[in-house]
Amino acid sequence: MKKITGIFIAALLMMAAVNVQAQKTGYIRVDDMVSLMPELAKIDTMLAQYQNDSLPGTFNYLLGEYQRYDSIAKDSTKPVVVRNDAGKKSGEFLSELQNWQSTAQAMIENKQSALLQPVYAKVMKAIEDVAKEKGYAYVYNREALLVAPPADDLLPLVAAKLNVKVPPKAATPAK
Repeated sequence: MKKITGIFIAALLMMAAVNVQAQKTGYIRVDDMVSLMPELAKIDTMLAQYQNDSLPGTFNYLLGEYQRYDSIAKDSTKPVVVRNDAGKKSGEFLSELQNWQSTAQAMIENKQSALLQPVYAKVMKAIEDVAKEKGYAYVYNREALLVAPPADDLLPLVAAKLNVKVPPKAATPAK
């Protein structure tokens, strides 16, 4: 009985291995597809506007608050408790001003992520749709694997699904 069970399990494993090998695999560089999306021009404009409008306002607010609290801290006509409190607050604003570059960079990255999120979602949906329509069992991001079996580049198929023109250099035919 153990022999029959062992043979049966071995046969199942061989059939599963053959089945996995027969499934189509494809790859796509998601960032390449996102870079082709027409929405990127609008996002770049919105990001530049954010950098020019919002960030200077925040910096100016921090600078104004620092100067206000610093002047209160140095005003000898104010009570010591008020000056000490103002000195602490001016120190906090000074610290924020000194770290402004990294703070501003983080704010820009957060804004960029928020603006790009719908584009990435749209691309991922198109990838899933193409995989389902064309019978791809596995689709991976090419950079994710150091060694991979031969697979189809799905960029042209996904671009067609999204009605996006692919530059000739980026297009490679899918099987």
